[in-house]
Amino acid sequence: MPEIRDNLAAVRSRLDAACAAAGRAPDEVEVLLATKTQPAARIAAAIAAGARLIGENRVQELAEKDAELADLPCERHFIGHLQSNKVNQVLRYVSCVQSVDGVELADRLQRRLETLDRTLDVLVQVNTSGETTKSGVAPPEAVSVVTEIAKRDRLRVRGLMTVGLQSPDEAAVRASYRALRELRDRAAGAVGAGLPVLSMGMSGDLEAAVAEGATLVRVGSAVFGERPRPD
Repeated sequence: MPEIRDNLAAVRSRLDAACAAAGRAPDEVEVLLATKTQPAARIAAAIAAGARLIGENRVQELAEKDAELADLPCERHFIGHLQSNKVNQVLRYVSCVQSVDGVELADRLQRRLETLDRTLDVLVQVNTSGETTKSGVAPPEAVSVVTEIAKRDRLRVRGLMTVGLQSPDEAAVRASYRALRELRDRAAGAVGAGLPVLSMGMSGDLEAAVAEGATLVRVGSAVFGERPRPD
C-alpha cells in the first residue's frame, strides 16, 4: 500500500523538521501508530513500511487483529481507557499500557501480573486539558499517583501520557503539553528515577508536542487517512 508508506515517510519528515526547530535530535521522538478501526492488513502494510509501535484503543480490536499481527516485527501498546474487567484480556497482547489512570487500576494490573509472573511497562495518563470527556489523573494528583504506582514491583513506570487539548489555539495546546513535561520532571524527582517517556501529540499537533518535549507521538489519520464517521 504505497500511500501508507508515503504517509509514514511524510510524518517522519514532519517530526524531523519539528525536532530541528526545537533543537532536538530526530531520534529523540518515536512514532506510535494509533490503529483504532484500522484493518489488520493496513496495519501490516505500515509495519512493512517501517512502523514498529502500534497503539490500540479497544481490547476487542487487539484480539481480532492478533492472528495477523502477532508474528510481525512490532510492539503493541494499549492507549485507550482500560476497564478493570478487561485487564486479563489486554495483558495477552501488549507490552505497555499507556492509560493507567489511577492506583486502583495499577493494583488490578499488579495482581494479574503476579499470577502471570511477568512485568509490564506503564505510563500514567494525566488529564492536562481539564476536559471532562478525557480520562486521566488530575494534574494536582499526578505526582502522588506516580509515586504510589512506582511502588508496585510488577509495573515499570516509564513516564506520562496525555491527550492534548482540542483547540485551534496553539498556545493553549502547547500549555497542556508543557504541563505534562513539568509534571514528569516533578514526578521523576519524587520517585528518584528517570521517567523518559512523554507520550503526547497526534496528527494535527505533533509539532507543538515535539516543541514541548514529546518523546512519543500517537499518529493515526496522518498515516491511514480519516476514520470513517458513523452514519
